[in-house]
Amino acid sequence: MKLSICIPTYNRAEYLQTALTCLAEADFDFAHEIVISDNASSDNTQEVVQGFIDKGLPITYLRMPENAGPGPNLTNAIQHASGEYMIYQGDDDLLILPRIKEVIAYLDANQDVSACHAPWFLHDEVQGVDHRKFYEVDADVKFDRQDFLSVFEFIFQKHIFPEIAIYRMSSVRSAFVPRFFCFWPFVYLAHFLDQGAVTFLKEPFYRSVTVSKVAPNREQAGNEDVMTSWDMYRGGLEYFLHFGVSRGKLSADDEARALYDRMCHIFTALRMSVAVRFWLARNDYVRAYELYTRMAIAGFGDHPSVAELRSQFPVMVGLQTLAYKVSSIPEIKRLILSDADDPQAISEVLLKLGLADHIEVTGDTGESDTQAASTAVLVSSQEAADTFAARGFDPHFVFLESDLMQFVLV
Repeated sequence: MKLSICIPTYNRAEYLQTALTCLAEADFDFAHEIVISDNASSDNTQEVVQGFIDKGLPITYLRMPENAGPGPNLTNAIQHASGEYMIYQGDDDLLILPRIKEVIAYLDANQDVSACHAPWFLHDEVQGVDHRKFYEVDADVKFDRQDFLSVFEFIFQKHIFPEIAIYRMSSVRSAFVPRFFCFWPFVYLAHFLDQGAVTFLKEPFYRSVTVSKVAPNREQAGNEDVMTSWDMYRGGLEYFLHFGVSRGKLSADDEARALYDRMCHIFTALRMSVAVRFWLARNDYVRAYELYTRMAIAGFGDHPSVAELRSQFPVMVGLQTLAYKVSSIPEIKRLILSDADDPQAISEVLLKLGLADHIEVTGDTGESDTQAASTAVLVSSQEAADTFAARGFDPHFVFLESDLMQFVLV
């Protein structure tokens, strides 16, 4: 058996149907198997797989007795695989079959290589087009075993994410081990580099489907990692560096450690710039501003992802903070914007920023109000706040603009 294609799945029968339809077109000149581990799906996954088995696809179908989570599901597939080489395939993604043949030929010719990485295409399945590669490699490059320094510099300079690879199975079972605080691709890269040479190829052999025919508007599963996992990225890099130091391939003196720390900091800050875009797409300026502070202290306050936002941050973070606070008070049913020229326009912004939809937003009529006890007020000065208190509004629910924005420092 030359190649094992390991596909963990759970309740994704329609996506798996597409993935297996693609694999059915393979004309490999070597023996291969498709190892599917089903995490106790409750949909028709088993029937879909059986249909392809009946058509002659070389599938080994494994069904977990209960949903054990994604890690054990992938481990189950790997432990049952028999190939000389192994590739993990997402159940909603696609392999570029002619390139798979070329990579296998490369591995056959380079017996010292334990893992062969490549960037991957972000693929629109509806339009049938590849939009871009996730990262760029200028030319095929091979790194010798335990050359941790060169690989770390390569990762840093090219902003490499070694998530997609074809692995030599003799190294896989010891390399694929559970890790929780460190981003697994950097961890596994350290393990494979510790055992043999690793290669990064220029041309992809994998398509990550970002727009699927099954659900064109779905949220990408990896987006949550991009939005929240920067410290795991840093942890993975530090794990990788630890291997280099422990093997005596990287210096451990204070100057070197300071340099490693700075490089990890920069790498993480640049990942945050991507996360900022995702949080803004969700109209979450508070989280975007938090990331801005970390980027700024790393020296990236002028990065294009945040440079144009700096003038917006005080007002937008202030309004989102107001929406958060007012929505957190159960008795509040109305919010008065005392100095607003267009309360309706600001109301629409506040709703996008998280204001509870049962709260009515109005301007100030200047009259006494029988609903004062269930009303919050936004004012621009302490004098205005005192005036509202004198009119019978609860001072606990009167918010000063300066209080909402004074800690938004740009």
